[in-house]
Amino acid sequence: MRGSGMASTAGDEITVRLDAEKRAALDALATATDRDRSSLINDALDAYLAANREQLARIQEGLRQAEAGKFATDDEVAAAYARWR
Repeated sequence: MRGSGMASTAGDEITVRLDAEKRAALDALATATDRDRSSLINDALDAYLAANREQLARIQEGLRQAEAGKFATDDEVAAAYARWR
C-alpha cells in the first residue's frame, strides 16, 4: 500500500489525529485507489475549503445587501420557501 502518509509533492507537514475508524477508512481508500494518504487528505481538504469559501462569500454578499437595505419582500420569501418544500 502506498498509504504510508508520505506526500507525493513537497509541502508543509502537519500532524492530524484520526480515530481508528477514519484511519481504517482512509487506508482502505488509499489501497483501493492506489494513492497515498496525503493526496487523499489534500483532495478532501481542497473540497472542504472551496465549499466553505463559497459559503462565506454568499454570507458576506447577503450581509452587504442587507446593510444596503436590499431585503426580499414577503412574497419573494414565500415563493422561495415554496420551491424548497
